[in-house]
Amino acid sequence: MTAGEWVLSIFLLISGFVLLVKGADWFVDGSAGIAGKCKISPLVIGLTVVAFGTSAPELAVSVTSAAQGVTDIAIGNVLGSNIFNILLILGLSALFHSLPVRRNSLVLDLPVLLLASVLLIGLGAWGNALQWWDGLILLCVFAAYMTFLIVGAKKDKRLRDELGGEERADKPKGKIGQWFERMETRTWFLILLCLVGLGMVVGGGWLLVEEAKTIARAFRVSERMIALTIVAIGTSLPELVTSVIAAYKGETDIAVGNIIGSNIFNIFLVAGVSSLFHSLEFNPQSNLVDALVSLGAAVMLYVFALFKGHRLGKLAGCVMLCSFLGYYLYLFLV
Repeated sequence: MTAGEWVLSIFLLISGFVLLVKGADWFVDGSAGIAGKCKISPLVIGLTVVAFGTSAPELAVSVTSAAQGVTDIAIGNVLGSNIFNILLILGLSALFHSLPVRRNSLVLDLPVLLLASVLLIGLGAWGNALQWWDGLILLCVFAAYMTFLIVGAKKDKRLRDELGGEERADKPKGKIGQWFERMETRTWFLILLCLVGLGMVVGGGWLLVEEAKTIARAFRVSERMIALTIVAIGTSLPELVTSVIAAYKGETDIAVGNIIGSNIFNIFLVAGVSSLFHSLEFNPQSNLVDALVSLGAAVMLYVFALFKGHRLGKLAGCVMLCSFLGYYLYLFLV
């Protein structure tokens, strides 16, 4: 590749990330607004629309990859994002501020994440691939989990659950922000916002996958490596920035729950839907190692959450970060 081609490829890769993140944000705003006008409760919106929106970048990238037959990126994005979310994001956040782990996460969400991780390994290792029927199993378990979550949350009458997605940032109060707030009261604008956001997510996912393949070929590295590093980190950047800044400011109320919820969505929804488009190869010498690291990260999180008042402190943060660095050294040296 020439210097000009490198610049163009990097520009398109960054553009894909921007489209994914901003498109997911607009899609959530539009969908939540429409759901609100349809008198759907804020609780259900939080547990479905907002939570789906936070996983939209991973979903777009993995589904696009699967549809193109680039299965290493599809499965690598799921596993890489889950490892990145726990070991790096929670690890860094815990260094800034002690992170509380809610009771619901201990008794429900973390066990479900462990189940999802084990199920992914079992289904993938059986036949060395995730087939469409494996995807249906993942989606059925996901539907059961979401149903249980919504019913239980309604009984508690809580408007925010740990899986309720990232806290929505306040709209800017300048002239553009005020205009945007006024427009969000109009149904046609919400529909347009939803459609444009969805188009940006799909387009950004396609662009990201194409440029990731180009970079992989140029560096002569595997698509799995690109998926576990550039793609996984890029699709998890919103969670990284949000969680670290929130921890620095001491606003840690739902930080751990959001990460757990995102990882559950990645396995059940993203991997499940992707395998419906194309069989996802599960290589015992590569993907199985990544899946075991992802499971190990979830186990580590659960063990740390059981001690010290159910909070993740600096010790947990240091161990997670060291584990993350060790895993990345393994990727580049082995």
